[in-house]
Amino acid sequence: MSSHDAVRLHQLSKSYVVPGRMDGATHALDQVSLVIPTASFTAVVGPSGCGKSTLLHCAAGLDMPTSGEIDLLGSRITSLKPAQLAAFRAHHLGFVFQDYNLISSLTAFDNVALPGRLAGRNLPHQEVMNALKAVEIDHRADLRPHQLSGGERQRVAIARVMACRPPLVFADEPTGALDIESSAVVIEWLRSLTGQGTTVVMVTHDVDAAAAADTVVVMQAGSILTTVSGGRTRDIAALLHNSRHDRDQAALALPAQA
Repeated sequence: MSSHDAVRLHQLSKSYVVPGRMDGATHALDQVSLVIPTASFTAVVGPSGCGKSTLLHCAAGLDMPTSGEIDLLGSRITSLKPAQLAAFRAHHLGFVFQDYNLISSLTAFDNVALPGRLAGRNLPHQEVMNALKAVEIDHRADLRPHQLSGGERQRVAIARVMACRPPLVFADEPTGALDIESSAVVIEWLRSLTGQGTTVVMVTHDVDAAAAADTVVVMQAGSILTTVSGGRTRDIAALLHNSRHDRDQAALALPAQA
């Protein structure tokens, strides 16, 4: 694995047993290979059910593939034992998800400080406040998640990543529950992380958000359909439209289940 590669996926496959299906399983990923360079911003797009979230969860070590290999930051995480994998995630990875994943009983400040504590590195008070200030939410540091708006909760989730400064960040639909203005701000913050040497991998349905990435990976039916440069909103929208059309046509061609 090159020192310039943060993520390397090799022939990744993932299957799930589905009760009641004639073939007994559904194939979410089909021998996907992908290389993501360090300090880059990659967006993964595709129609619902194409496997993009499964790809993200496997790449982040939150789920294990049925077959294939995953290298993150020079470590083969598919060879790690569960405890080793958990420790690797705690020390090297950051996560931003649509549902925020904040602890409801903790304040915004304590939510931001929590990953450091779990990794055995208590963050200085000022570092936590600096992260909250960077996303303009420091004035609400003492509030709990239920006292914050959706946009404010996502800012706390971003601050949590910024405070720990992990070399690799995974984001699953980080703008899915936000308005246009808040979405643009979140993408700007994710984009800014790459300037600090962080690698960002994001799954999204939002074409404008995807266009902000350096590279856009378009998925279809568990495979990578194509990879294009970011910044080309119309091209990305067209590719996404075509992948949805192909998915719908394939579904119509399936024989009826008894």
